[in-house]
Amino acid sequence: MLIAPGHGLCGASGAWRDREHAQQMQRLAGKEEAERNTPPAFTVDALLQNPQFLEVLQAGARTLISMNDLFPRIARLVAAHQKWMLTQAAYALHLERDRDNADSGITAARLLKIMRETGAASRNTATAFLGELIAYKLLRPANGGRTKRTRPLEPTEISENAMRLWFKTQMSTLDLLDGGSRVRRVESDPAIFERAQPRVAKRLLSDTRWTQPPESVAIFVWSESGGVILDDLMARPPNLLAVDGKVWVDVNLARLAERYLISNTHIRRLFARAEAAGFIGKGDAGERGRFWLSSRLVEEYASWEAVKFEALADAFDQAAVPLP
Repeated sequence: MLIAPGHGLCGASGAWRDREHAQQMQRLAGKEEAERNTPPAFTVDALLQNPQFLEVLQAGARTLISMNDLFPRIARLVAAHQKWMLTQAAYALHLERDRDNADSGITAARLLKIMRETGAASRNTATAFLGELIAYKLLRPANGGRTKRTRPLEPTEISENAMRLWFKTQMSTLDLLDGGSRVRRVESDPAIFERAQPRVAKRLLSDTRWTQPPESVAIFVWSESGGVILDDLMARPPNLLAVDGKVWVDVNLARLAERYLISNTHIRRLFARAEAAGFIGKGDAGERGRFWLSSRLVEEYASWEAVKFEALADAFDQAAVPLP
């Protein structure tokens, strides 16, 4: 990186401090907003103190894995965190489209603007991802737009079904925590999803607790298919209560790679990075396929997921019409 004359390292350090301060203020603002809007039982702190939360997280992870089996192509496209954020941002643009405004909806320019504001992805990454969605027929041109360049895109039926199903799986996780009826209400009133999804996307994309995952989680979710692999690992043991700082799982890496459509080389490199950082480890000699997950990995996974569920709970409550 070139440093402009006259700024030197002090200028670079000052810029770094300014950026850190801005990120800290963004985190605090996001936390304060969450505390104002979210029901007490579903704040991050309350979720992490709920003795049922780890068990419910496992149930949710198993449901997400079953979605992978229903929509393997879509799941592979969004199983890395960056692409997940791009997908949620794009879908929010679609749901907020104003039919009377030719410049609204999913366009490359509008998606790039969100990515610039949040730092979630570069121009090249966002553009390439839209190209992938179009190539796989998950997005298609919509009516409108004053020029070919500004013509909006819209989800195809399979994308629509997958996103709605994803939202219902998240509502089912919240229902498990409090015995609620969110899934039933979303099924009876699809507009709840249409109002809630943009709220979730905007809130999470503006919250660095979500956009910048904890170190142990980041090793997985910034990698291709790493998000679903992490969910898979969390879903495997009978429970996520660590004994002597470890949670033991049985994993066949070749089968894991086959299930999630990635190479053996990729899965082994991913596990090697996590092992080198001390977040997973192998069993004793002779225990092939036996691994442990560190308590820190489990705790950081739970904390990160709690940020998402806090946003989902708040978005549902704001989007749902109160029952009589």
